[in-house]
Amino acid sequence: MFGSITSTMILAILPEILMLVLAGLVLIFDAVWPEEKRRALGWVTAFGLVLALVLGLVFASPGGSGQLLWGGMIRHDWAGFIFKMLFIFGAAITALLAMDVDGLGNRGEFYVLLLVATIGMNLMATSADLIMLYLAIETTSIPMYILAGFFKRDDKSTEAGFKYLLFGAMTSALMLYGFSLLYGFTGVTGLYDLAAAIQPGGGNFAVIILSMILVLIGFSFKISAFPFHFWAPDVYEGAPTPVAGFLSTASKAAGFAVLVRVFMSAFPALADNWTMLIAIIATITMTVGNAIALAQKNIKRMLAYSSIAHAGYIMVGVVTFSELGVASVIFYLIAYLLTNMAAFGAIAVAWNALGSDELEDYNGLSRRSPGLALVMLVAFLSLAGMPPFGGFMAKVLVFAAAVKDGWIWLAFVGILNSIIGLYYYLVVLKRVYLYRSDKEDQPIVLSRPYRIALTVLSLGILLLGAFFAPWFTWSSGAAAGLF
Repeated sequence: MFGSITSTMILAILPEILMLVLAGLVLIFDAVWPEEKRRALGWVTAFGLVLALVLGLVFASPGGSGQLLWGGMIRHDWAGFIFKMLFIFGAAITALLAMDVDGLGNRGEFYVLLLVATIGMNLMATSADLIMLYLAIETTSIPMYILAGFFKRDDKSTEAGFKYLLFGAMTSALMLYGFSLLYGFTGVTGLYDLAAAIQPGGGNFAVIILSMILVLIGFSFKISAFPFHFWAPDVYEGAPTPVAGFLSTASKAAGFAVLVRVFMSAFPALADNWTMLIAIIATITMTVGNAIALAQKNIKRMLAYSSIAHAGYIMVGVVTFSELGVASVIFYLIAYLLTNMAAFGAIAVAWNALGSDELEDYNGLSRRSPGLALVMLVAFLSLAGMPPFGGFMAKVLVFAAAVKDGWIWLAFVGILNSIIGLYYYLVVLKRVYLYRSDKEDQPIVLSRPYRIALTVLSLGILLLGAFFAPWFTWSSGAAAGLF
């Protein structure tokens, strides 16, 4: 099937090979190191992931417009490559954020599960075959179910893991049924072969539409889009905070990577059908997410509904079915990963000090830790879409793509929702900076891993907003390879 294995084939999966080796090293160190040294597993994981990222950038970048490798199972192109680098970066930051979380930072199995999930996300972004895609999704999902319920003695954590598993298994089954229908009625599993086999108005057209909807259901769960968003608030609240941050960013980006590739590659002939369907889902998703976020008193639940709303914004770019739209989606996901990870990282630090995720406990936080408050200011204003942060340019680009391609009403709905979202982000910052607390004389100290992670994320948010041209150029180049 594969013929002779070439250096190009090996280099295409070099980051995944390196992460697999890293997972083995983490297991070995976990077995031989004494308990008091195992916190350093976070440093090993983060450094190994950064090394994999650098070596991937140097040796594994694709040439030209991309090519099918490994028997057509993987497409090695710029879109998949950028997503892979994004996932590896997100995993490295997550490893740093987890190091000082009790019951997490010194557990080798946590880092191994994180690495396996990241390998699965990388394969999701580059899969060019339905079989490979399903295996990649499950490789990502199963470790994430375990990570969400990692705190076995915490009722909320075990509930989060169980709910995520239950709903994930249900939507995965529906998606797999959609895949089987596609194969049954076309006789092919390759995404690019499906495009040639699917013809509007054919005898099997109704079944093809049904299978497309089933596939969309599976992807909608991954990106927490309406009406498959209901798992997100409980899972984000109960999961360990670094896991919730990784789940809300890298996992969501992987879902969008798959959504874009599958629908652009396999269903271009049905674009008139799925663009309007996704536009409706995007409208409801952003509206429901923002409306419910307004009433939240728990900051992790608020960010969960915020994450749902952002899924709606990103879907606006998908709806356009254009190079500018896909480029805006990729840019948005880069900005969103940096921004939401910074927000969850700040929450992880605050939880260690406060022992609570309730909004009222954030009163006067700026007087206890000005640096932490500054990170929250940057992250929440970026989430709100305020200049000069990366989130502002991300929203401008997706709405500009919608207007350019005639989806003016959808851009208008997105702008209105952005204004609504601004309110609950400012509520958090008001508590941090303007409210007073009786614990203001108790400073919050940031450990070295937190300082490194939050500094890198904050600088990244500022760079994306102030110098967005190079980033958008890369996003445009990646989008061009999908058309």
